[in-house]
Amino acid sequence: RRRQMTRAGSSGAMPELNGKGLRIGIVSARFNDHIVTALRDGALRGLERCGVSDNDIVEHWVPGAFEVPLAAKVLAETGTVDAIICLGTVIRGDTPHFEYVCEAATRGIQDAQMSTGIPVMFGVLTLNTEQQAIDRSGPGTDNKGDEAALGAVEMALLLKTIRN
Repeated sequence: RRRQMTRAGSSGAMPELNGKGLRIGIVSARFNDHIVTALRDGALRGLERCGVSDNDIVEHWVPGAFEVPLAAKVLAETGTVDAIICLGTVIRGDTPHFEYVCEAATRGIQDAQMSTGIPVMFGVLTLNTEQQAIDRSGPGTDNKGDEAALGAVEMALLLKTIRN
């Protein structure tokens, strides 16, 4: 008996991503919005390259990275999206607050996807400096929002294949 493999699974190479007809949610944190807006722009560029229609993108903004997981989970539970992209930026300061917010966002985003079965992509930057955030949110395809968008489309397509 032969094993079934997806195209990505057979070679490890990035599959061709056709997101036409997929509904994608984006949950963005307003805190550090000058960076998060650039991540969002990157995510929208990535979704456009994959063929996801603007009409199939649902966006929600929350106060900060700490609130992103709850909005993502509730959005996933509606059953109206095939994947969710979570965007935020947490920059290290002089207090332990950074560690608490990063841990909560990371665990919450993972819990949201595991409890709902909807892919929830981690596009929350956790950085030491604002310059690192600027470097990861630029206009190119190395923008972490763009990368999260490609991951969302890939996972949505993979789960559709597995479920069928």
